[in-house]
Amino acid sequence: MSHAFDWSSGYASRRSPVFARNLVSTSHPLAVQAGLHALRRGGSAVDAAIAAAACMTVVEPCSNGLGSDLFCILWDPATQRLHGLNASGTAPAAWTPEYFERKYGADARAPAKRGWDSVTVPGAVAGWAALHGRFGRLAFADLMADAIDVAERGYAVPVIIQQKWRNAATLPELTSQPGFAATFLPRGRAPEVGERFALPEAARALRLIAETRGEAFYRGEIAASAEAHARAHGGAMTAADFAAYAPEWVEPIAQDYRGHTLHEIPPNGQGIAALIALGILQHFDIAGLPVDGVASQHLQIEAMKLAFADVYRHVGDARAMTLTPAQMLEPAYLKSRAARIDPKRAQDFGPGHLPQGGTIYLTAADERGMMVSFIQSNYMGFGSGVVLPGYGISLQNRGHGFTLDRTRANVVAPGKRPFHTIIPALLTRDGQPVMSFGVMGGDMQPQGHLQTLVRMLDYRQQPQAACDAPRWRFFGGVVNAEDGFDPATAQGLRDLGHTVQPFADSYQDYGAGQFIWRLGDPAVEGYAAASDPRRDGQAAGF
Repeated sequence: MSHAFDWSSGYASRRSPVFARNLVSTSHPLAVQAGLHALRRGGSAVDAAIAAAACMTVVEPCSNGLGSDLFCILWDPATQRLHGLNASGTAPAAWTPEYFERKYGADARAPAKRGWDSVTVPGAVAGWAALHGRFGRLAFADLMADAIDVAERGYAVPVIIQQKWRNAATLPELTSQPGFAATFLPRGRAPEVGERFALPEAARALRLIAETRGEAFYRGEIAASAEAHARAHGGAMTAADFAAYAPEWVEPIAQDYRGHTLHEIPPNGQGIAALIALGILQHFDIAGLPVDGVASQHLQIEAMKLAFADVYRHVGDARAMTLTPAQMLEPAYLKSRAARIDPKRAQDFGPGHLPQGGTIYLTAADERGMMVSFIQSNYMGFGSGVVLPGYGISLQNRGHGFTLDRTRANVVAPGKRPFHTIIPALLTRDGQPVMSFGVMGGDMQPQGHLQTLVRMLDYRQQPQAACDAPRWRFFGGVVNAEDGFDPATAQGLRDLGHTVQPFADSYQDYGAGQFIWRLGDPAVEGYAAASDPRRDGQAAGF
């Protein structure tokens, strides 16, 4: 497929595809370097991903931290198969609908948005250990070294991260949380662009994690400290909740599209939304329509609306879902959903509540053929706002993704995983890997998967062009159009009944993608990588 790309196609961008046999792509250059450092020492793409992910907890704290969750899909050339890891957090044993209704009133609809009552057990560190145990080649402690160095010495804050940091610093719901201001606003404000920021307490936590392969986090002093801090601030989390946690190896779910197969992590994640939308779109001749024209964009938007209508109603922890992913992806059902689309009119398919983001995505590939699609996230930017004193661990607020509605699959319960927005993806063709990729940004993630894949598979746009192209985002009944989106197309969508508005916010805007496309034999032709100009990062390799 790679030879069929139109490599000359493109949009306004300062970036070109990067070609190499070993590659890392993510949203901060220091994390890319940490990953490349692991690869140069003979590490696997998994080693590179872990090293980069550890560094990202330090350099992009407005999106992730040591208290994050993660999902991963990877292609292992040794076993010639895909592996999926769900390292999203589970609810504390005390969490029930009654727990939150007693604390916040009978009309409460979800767990708290910030603070300890929004925190599920963080899964990222356990995910690192699980991935390394199965696919790592270097010593686990060595993979933490670059992150520790950056946390201790500090780094100059880049432009886009600073914007997100600055916007978060205006939110009392964050700044009032224990430890937030002392850790992330050390001068009483967000750091300026180019200003040095260090996280020495996080370096201490990283050393403990390195020395114990994460045991200190879940069954040692960090877990004990978390319980004491939660108790002091009205939370229910205990050291026993930490000790009971384990990530889960899962079988990815899939959908065929244009001779390829897209693979996503199964629920509790929302990757199934991208699969549903593609399964609907395959019933239309998208390639026969102008790439940036009204008709093509309208069909993609309507397919995404239909997908969200199902996902936000039925998806939660897989053990609690009344519909299985297989039922939601059943070909006859998707064909019937496609039949609901009117090419001449926008419709309301009743989407549910659309959450916000706060995520980093990275991908790595090595010359042995391993490809890793990896996503790590707080939620809503800085997450819960709670920072564990002495360890610099900022905690996610994924618990807010639960509902208290007892009729929903996603109702809160002890030990349960909430609905999750983060979704890594991997594309195959004829059973072989083609591309590892992801687009971070809350509900924008499946929309980004859909739009970039349509551009690559239907319109032959090369990965960087598909990444650079202006995007739309469906949110709350409105189609947001990015700067650079064709005004004539926007007006054409309005004429079909869409409400089209420009929009950008500090948490998710129009997503940010990283892509690695396999060109052929990894040891010979290697890969082509793209990195989103909407973030501070890069793709780099050797």
